[in-house]
Amino acid sequence: MTNELIAITILWGFVFIYSIMATMDFGAGFWSMIYINRKKTRATNIANRYLSPTWEVTNTFIVALVVAVYSLFPKAAYTLGTILLVPGSMILLLLAVRSAFLVFSNIATEYKKPLTYVSGITGILIPGLLISVLPVAHGAFIEYEGGHPSLNLQKLFTSPNEYAFIGFAISSTLFLSSLLLADYSKTSNEMEAYKVYLRDCRILGPISLLMAFAIMLTLRAETPWLYTRMMDDLPLLFVSLGFFLIGGISLFLPSFSNKEERGMPRIAVIAVTIQYFIASYVYGKAHLPYMVYPNVTIQSGFTDPNSFMAVFITYIAGFAILFPGFIYFWRLFMHDKKYLRQKSS
Repeated sequence: MTNELIAITILWGFVFIYSIMATMDFGAGFWSMIYINRKKTRATNIANRYLSPTWEVTNTFIVALVVAVYSLFPKAAYTLGTILLVPGSMILLLLAVRSAFLVFSNIATEYKKPLTYVSGITGILIPGLLISVLPVAHGAFIEYEGGHPSLNLQKLFTSPNEYAFIGFAISSTLFLSSLLLADYSKTSNEMEAYKVYLRDCRILGPISLLMAFAIMLTLRAETPWLYTRMMDDLPLLFVSLGFFLIGGISLFLPSFSNKEERGMPRIAVIAVTIQYFIASYVYGKAHLPYMVYPNVTIQSGFTDPNSFMAVFITYIAGFAILFPGFIYFWRLFMHDKKYLRQKSS
């Protein structure tokens, strides 16, 4: 494996980890807003309990992602920074607003309700803007004047493919977050909240699948080069679909712990995460060697080999330190009985 492939694999790993964690994080903020007036179900309480300790951990990965782009592919970062100036600025602004309001919602209790609404609304807008990076990188919306790239926003936001991606981002955010919150509710023995989130999973799963098909249909029309390459790995896409169906079916099967209850959300979370992993691998592989089609490749955007080795060693050392901490955090978060059983948010 070449240095360029190792570097893009690291970058892809950050993107995947952040996309999964962020969708669950942003979705939890949305569900906290939706169920804020349904106190009997304690659904908002569950969402806040999940959201409180995880949003800061999630932000760690977006920082790592940005640093990885600029350290591993500095030449590509110039093009990406130029064409994503407007959507990137909007994303940063919404992230800053959301983070600030999440902090103040725990301090200014008399304003907790409006602060929760702000967190919920931005939690849906941010994934839609983040995923816009993907259709932009397909190259159809980039214009070059005097050798300088610029993004044609009018063309971008009149593209069916753009809206298919946005719809997929929002539905996936809500689906993955409701899956995890269903599992978290069950672990916390909050069965009323569990029934609410289980119902949401069953509704949003098919919607997410339909949006994935919409992406493929619009890709075929607007970005045939990428669609053709993805079809070369059609067997893997069917495997991905199989894991999605396993996750969906597990939401209707009797629980292991109680045969009178329906749903095995832990299996669904694992199966759907594997499904997203396989699908994102097929997409990423089809996109290679382009970072921004057709002018920026992983070879043309790559950093100096000596700089790469220094950055690579730094990442290995950093994750050797941080990864055990993340595992400990997750185990503590999902297994600490005092935290899981707390009676107030």
